[in-house]
Amino acid sequence: MSHDHHDERPELTPAQIEAALNPPPGRTGGDLVVETLRGLGATTVFGLPGQHALALFDALRRSSLEYVGLRVENNAGFAADAYGRITGEVAPLFLSTGPGALTSLAALQEAAAASAPVLAVSSQIPVRGLGGGRHGHLHELRDQQASFRDVVKSVHTVRAASQIPSAIAAAWESALTAPHGPVWVEIPQDVLDAATALPVVVAPDATPRELHARPELIAVAAHLLANAERPAIVAGGGVVRSDASGKLRALAEKLAAPVVSTYGGKGAFPWQHPLSLQSWVEDRHVTDFLEDADVLLVVGSGLGELSSNYYTFAPRGRVVQIEADAGKLEANLPALGIHADARDALADLIDAVAPREDPAAADRVAGVLGRVRDRIGGQGRDLEQDILAAIRTALPDASPSFWDMTILGYWAWAAFDARRPNTMHSAQGAGGLGYAFPAALGAAVADPTRPVLAVSGDGGAMYSVAELATARQYGLPVTWLIVDDGGYGILREYLTGACGETTGTELARPDFTALAESFGVPAVRTSPETLAADLAEAFGRPGPSVVVLPALLKMFEPTHL
Repeated sequence: MSHDHHDERPELTPAQIEAALNPPPGRTGGDLVVETLRGLGATTVFGLPGQHALALFDALRRSSLEYVGLRVENNAGFAADAYGRITGEVAPLFLSTGPGALTSLAALQEAAAASAPVLAVSSQIPVRGLGGGRHGHLHELRDQQASFRDVVKSVHTVRAASQIPSAIAAAWESALTAPHGPVWVEIPQDVLDAATALPVVVAPDATPRELHARPELIAVAAHLLANAERPAIVAGGGVVRSDASGKLRALAEKLAAPVVSTYGGKGAFPWQHPLSLQSWVEDRHVTDFLEDADVLLVVGSGLGELSSNYYTFAPRGRVVQIEADAGKLEANLPALGIHADARDALADLIDAVAPREDPAAADRVAGVLGRVRDRIGGQGRDLEQDILAAIRTALPDASPSFWDMTILGYWAWAAFDARRPNTMHSAQGAGGLGYAFPAALGAAVADPTRPVLAVSGDGGAMYSVAELATARQYGLPVTWLIVDDGGYGILREYLTGACGETTGTELARPDFTALAESFGVPAVRTSPETLAADLAEAFGRPGPSVVVLPALLKMFEPTHL
């Protein structure tokens, strides 16, 4: 591993030396946090203030960082997650102690599952309270970081102001080292509050470590692929996160290898490409095709529950797995495991592999997709497919979409054409409700020049209604499509199938259009026939909009049972 970047020490200008010797008055530990983030390149902070974090937010006021405040910490975490996914940059998240911090946990779990670089900075009770004693401080936990250690990539506890820049820089490096992920820094209230005479932070070093593939493994993988008779590729979320879709396409075309994208890998490979098996990973026809491959290249996927068609996938050929998360290497299937960043390893493979010809590959792909279409077509699920088509018609190609854990979202995983890499996102990583709307707000903060779509069911929407106030306050161009079926629709199906009847799935809910309008957000009640036009009108309008679709949707029949 090269450490060359650490050898280039920044030279201070005379003005910076003078400023270091005579730092401006009135600074606190909070300013050291904000200065370090600015020095690392942060531009935007998400969060929610709290009593122990006052100095953090006061320092924000004195800085050039943009602050976006949400109404619930979990939603602030989802917004930061989406900002990190869309930009590939670290998204700082400022939180208070105890309940405020803990409320972000579900969002941080999603960021970890989806490899989104979120840097959470939380306050903590005063230094004398650290160590598990029961002092009775407001928000006190015996060991706050223990609640986060199993969720995030790394935890960093600060005990003195001089430790702040190093802790923030170490967390930043961790968040951006492949696989990206959320990190946690906690700073006691008295350290944040205390005045500091430390110099203004300049150019901290937090260059992420690079994760290169071992050359002997690339050589073996290239030999296997070039000599395969029926190679195939599974493209996971790691291809999207590492911005490797161009490399993936180049390799697939050089090998004439069909590509199926996992749900996390939506958009990693062009939907209409002759070699594209699209995203039907829960379909037995696709599973059979992948099992028949004599060499299967899995890039940026752990072949988890959904990607393996609920662990029914049993390949008969050799598997080559490229994965940045060492814990996912061979976790589900034996493979030639290559611990590497997807983009880096794909570039190595393109250079190393000999091209192969396979004029029949596109015909085999078309045959599989035809069988999938026939299977779904025989289930009478035209309404669901028509709604997806209406959304695709209305949504601009470059606009990102965010999908909650809802029946239409499950359809979209398999059947929606994302058109471009890194434009379709869901809470599929951890599977929590309430992701879509606050995440869409984070994406709109990242790029307010294009409309953003959020899709929720009425159950998931109730997790996020408070953020209508945020959308209105910042004028964010998010259109929120709420599919209202009167309850937790997918759980209704699961319970009916497993138990013969439902419990706890039927919900009273508000008049969503009236509720949105009470926030000053324009809203319309639509139908499947008018959906495309109503969405297009909402996308063309500045600021937020709500579109409510009353519809009772059904899932396609699974093939793994």
